[in-house]
Amino acid sequence: MVMKKVGVSGHFGIGLNMLNGQTIKTKIVTNELKHQLGDNQVAIVDTHGGVKSMPRMFIQSWKLFRDCENIVMFPAYKGLQIFTPLYSFYNLFFHRKLQYVVIGGWLDTFIDKHSWLTGMLKKYDGIFVETTTMKCALEKKGFDNIVVMPNFKNISILESEELNYEVKQPYKLCTFSRVMKEKGIEDAVETIKRINKKSGHTVFCLDIYGQVDSKYEDVFVELQKNFPDYIHYKGIIEYDKSVETLKNYFALLFPTHFFTEGIPGTVIDAYAAGIPIIASKWESFSDIINDNVTGIGYSFMDNEELENILLYIKDHPEMILEMKKNCLIEAEKYIPNIAIKTILTTL
Repeated sequence: MVMKKVGVSGHFGIGLNMLNGQTIKTKIVTNELKHQLGDNQVAIVDTHGGVKSMPRMFIQSWKLFRDCENIVMFPAYKGLQIFTPLYSFYNLFFHRKLQYVVIGGWLDTFIDKHSWLTGMLKKYDGIFVETTTMKCALEKKGFDNIVVMPNFKNISILESEELNYEVKQPYKLCTFSRVMKEKGIEDAVETIKRINKKSGHTVFCLDIYGQVDSKYEDVFVELQKNFPDYIHYKGIIEYDKSVETLKNYFALLFPTHFFTEGIPGTVIDAYAAGIPIIASKWESFSDIINDNVTGIGYSFMDNEELENILLYIKDHPEMILEMKKNCLIEAEKYIPNIAIKTILTTL
C-alpha cells in the first residue's frame, strides 16, 4: 500500500455550513496542504459529532496512522484532552510524525489547568501557534517544539488603486465575526448608539455580519428589535466574498471579549480589503495589529475608551484613511503559499 503524506484530524463538519473559527481554519489549512501536496496525498478524519461519534473517530484515526506518514491534528479544548493521549498511544505502534496546529491563543493557560497533557505534547514533532506571544509563553513552560505559523486565508488582496478614499458621514463601520456577546457585538451596538445620540445626528452606521451563535440566537433577536435605522444585521458572507463586501467600509470593529484570541480571520479579511481595525487589545493584539499603522487599539473591553476613539476619528477621518495602504501591505503576510511553508518543511 502506498502511504499518503499527511493525515489530518480536525473539525470539518462535512455536509454542514459551519463558520466557526475552528472549522474554518481546519478547512483552510487542509485545502492548502492538498494544493501543495496533491489531493491524493492528504487523508482526513472529521471530528464533528461529539460523544456519539467517538467509536467512528477512534477507528478512522487508527486507519489515518496506518496509512499516513505525518499526522496533523486541529483539536480545540475538549478535543485536545481526547486526541492528545489517543494519538500518543497510537504512535507507540506507528511512530509517525505528530503535528498539532493550535487554533487561537488559549493553549498556555489551558495547559496550566490540564498539566497532565504537557509531557505528551512536548513529545510532538511540532506545535504550530499563531503568534510569537504564544510561542514565548509556551517556551517559558519548557516546550522546545513550538513554531509560529500565522493564520492565513485564500482570498484576493485588493489592489491599491481600488481603495475607497471618498468617505463622509455617516461613516460605515462593520463587525465581521461570529455574532455572540463574547465577540463584543453588544459593545459595538451600544457604543454607536451613544455616539449618535450625543452628536444629535448619525455619525456612524453599523452593519453586523456573521453566523449567529446558537446559544445567542434568542438574545440577538431581542437585541435587533431595538436597532435604530443605522444598525443592521447583514447575515452570513461566504469567505471568498469577504473582500468584496468589506472594501467600501470605513473601518472594522473588533471589540472582542476573548483575551486569548490568536490571529482572528476577520482581521485578515479586513487587511485584504484595505480597511483598518479598531479593536479591544487582546493578549496577542500587537502580533497582528500595528497600533496607529494598521489599526487602533483600546484597553481590553474598555467601552469608554472605544467611544472616545470613535469620537476623535469622527473629526479626524484622515487618521483612518492614511492606514488603508498599510493594511494591504500587511495582508501579504497571510498569503497561504507563504504561511504554509512553515509546516511543509517539517513533513
